[in-house]
Amino acid sequence: MHPRFRPLLLTCIVLSTGLSHAADKPADRPVTLRLLCSSGFIAAARTLAPDYEKSRSIHLDIIRSPTADVTLTDTFQPESSPQAFDLVLTDRAAMDRLVAQRRVDPATRVDLGQSFIAMAVKDGAKQPRIDTVAALRDALMNAESVAYANTPTGMYLSHWLFPRMALDRNFELKSRALSAEPVGSAVARGDVQLGFQQLSELKAAPGIDIVGLIPDNVQQMVLYSGALMKNSPHPVQARALLDYMKSSQGRAAIKQSGLEPF
Repeated sequence: MHPRFRPLLLTCIVLSTGLSHAADKPADRPVTLRLLCSSGFIAAARTLAPDYEKSRSIHLDIIRSPTADVTLTDTFQPESSPQAFDLVLTDRAAMDRLVAQRRVDPATRVDLGQSFIAMAVKDGAKQPRIDTVAALRDALMNAESVAYANTPTGMYLSHWLFPRMALDRNFELKSRALSAEPVGSAVARGDVQLGFQQLSELKAAPGIDIVGLIPDNVQQMVLYSGALMKNSPHPVQARALLDYMKSSQGRAAIKQSGLEPF
């Protein structure tokens, strides 16, 4: 080959190889947002995820936050890790701690939904009245067994509400806090006659009937908030998801899960 044509041949080979590799390159994968959700908000996140993912190149990886005996700090990976979280969705007290620890960006914090305490029985079982404090007390006294979650909500019931209702010693023996599983699961199996937990958590449990919320004058509201993690790998996409949660579509999904949009 004449030396004059060698550069042209090399250029053609490089271009051909580049086009071949471009043809073989897979389509861009969707961005994965890692969401750390407390148990009371996880149903809302799962409810809105399908519609949100459908029209966007986004995948939501929803991770349940630790139980009461594990600190949130133990859950977080270093910011540089592929397992770092983008968004935290949790109750107000936990969010306040994360702000104090400088783990989240306080400027992105937004209140999303309110949760209230409800009572459930096994599917098809008799439903006692709980519309007044007196009726709730009768239901508790007459029940064979009572359970509540080992969470701040459960602690409110066992350390504040129940002691003020003048329940007898027998009630203390037949009531317990559950840590290893959701209250609804124990109720559905028939291991517990009456189960108390936040409505959003009970709504996600099969095999139970939700009797209703406990009376307003002894109710305790839990407020859920969202915020971006400091150094989130995908801050733009994470902020867009928070904005969606405040939109009409996001609020509808939050309400469907059993929370009251804020």
